[in-house]
Amino acid sequence: MLTILGFAMIATFLVLIMMKKMSPIAALVLIPALFCVFVGKGAHLGDYVIDGVTSLAPTAAMLMFAIVYFGVMIDVGLFDPIVRGILKFCKADPMRIVVGTALLAAIVSLDGDGSTTFMITVSALYPLYKRLKMSLVVMTGVAAMANGVMNTLPWGGPTARAATALKLDASDIFVPMIPALAVGLLFVIGLSYVLGLRERKRLGVLTLDEVLEEEKETETETVLVGTGGSGTAKTVTGGCGSGTDADVSEGPATGGSASDEADDFQGLDPNRDTLRPKLYWFNALLTVALLTAMIMEWLPIPVLFLLGAALALSVNFPRIPDQKARLAAHADNVLNVSGMVFAAAVFTGVLQGTGMVDHMAEWMVDVIPEGMGPHMALVTGVLSLPLTYFMSNDGFYFGVLPVLAEAGAAHGVSPLEMARASLVGQPLHMSSPLVPAVYVLVGMAKVEFGDHTRFVVKWAALTCLVILGAGILFGII
Repeated sequence: MLTILGFAMIATFLVLIMMKKMSPIAALVLIPALFCVFVGKGAHLGDYVIDGVTSLAPTAAMLMFAIVYFGVMIDVGLFDPIVRGILKFCKADPMRIVVGTALLAAIVSLDGDGSTTFMITVSALYPLYKRLKMSLVVMTGVAAMANGVMNTLPWGGPTARAATALKLDASDIFVPMIPALAVGLLFVIGLSYVLGLRERKRLGVLTLDEVLEEEKETETETVLVGTGGSGTAKTVTGGCGSGTDADVSEGPATGGSASDEADDFQGLDPNRDTLRPKLYWFNALLTVALLTAMIMEWLPIPVLFLLGAALALSVNFPRIPDQKARLAAHADNVLNVSGMVFAAAVFTGVLQGTGMVDHMAEWMVDVIPEGMGPHMALVTGVLSLPLTYFMSNDGFYFGVLPVLAEAGAAHGVSPLEMARASLVGQPLHMSSPLVPAVYVLVGMAKVEFGDHTRFVVKWAALTCLVILGAGILFGII
């Protein structure tokens, strides 16, 4: 019964948010609370929620201060050179912009933090997507898939969990997986190319040089049309390569100039007041030191980001009003993400506290046919798609993987193969409603979570299967 209720709870949650009948925060809180009562353990709901909040509190703290830290780094211009390079490649071509989204997300993902990746990617490319009227779910989907592939880095989380759960060395798991993961990343870039071509065909947008040339011509086409000596301004405004006739509007020109609109192609305002060019190398060294300390595990990650955020604010903005202004500027993201994390704590707390997760895992293992025993690595790779989507990484790697590995060992399948296969589902996992970083992505991109889910699930699942196929082809799995 707990198995059925567990799957029913997850299905109910997904259906409601995809149909936009409830907000993710409300669904994450109310649905598990209702099912907790159905299970007959409503009296223990408080304990389950407190346990869930306690377990996710460090994650919430990490995300809060990571958002502040990297938000400040974006404000002061640390990532502007990378952004300018990607934007120079992108120009105003939808195909290049979508491919650039995948490249930028993959590069920034090297720090191992999904929230950081999504903040930088969306901040850089959102203006381009809006300016050219491109689909924002394409941006969120491509960024999530690229980050999902890169999330398998040893310091990204899943590899370390698999190594800990099966008592293996993380490098022994990850290094042989590099060829398969490289194929997966190339597939994401190739998919981005195809999606970009679709956007280009849909929009018919000109190249950046043509757009800017058209806007310069438009600016010179403002003429005064005599109407009984009143001298009313008649402004001709050109489209952005849409191939349609220019709109003509009478009356004084009140909109932004062509040069103002051209600034949108910068992604990040190159003249913003928060830039600190004289402190560039300090901020770069601080970020490298922070990432090094994170990789070397010198201090817990939440503590590192707390110290880093405090230091970054103090050095870059010595005046307290400026510090308050920077905190206020990022308050929306902090509140949205931390609120979502604590709401997710209710969901995970009820799943684990009522025993639903354990029963779901046991059922999944029991339904595997006996003849599939020698192929448990393949089975694990396939199961990693739905299980890492419907469960947290902790639940899958510490609760399910050891059971699957034990079954595989009985048929001669090594724990290393099982651990590598368990990483296959990460491109899909990064869009799971239980991943806090995905709410940073959709929140900053102003995309409904349900719209993002409908778009990304099929492509992310295909990416996972490509990685699994490559792993089998290379003899890794």
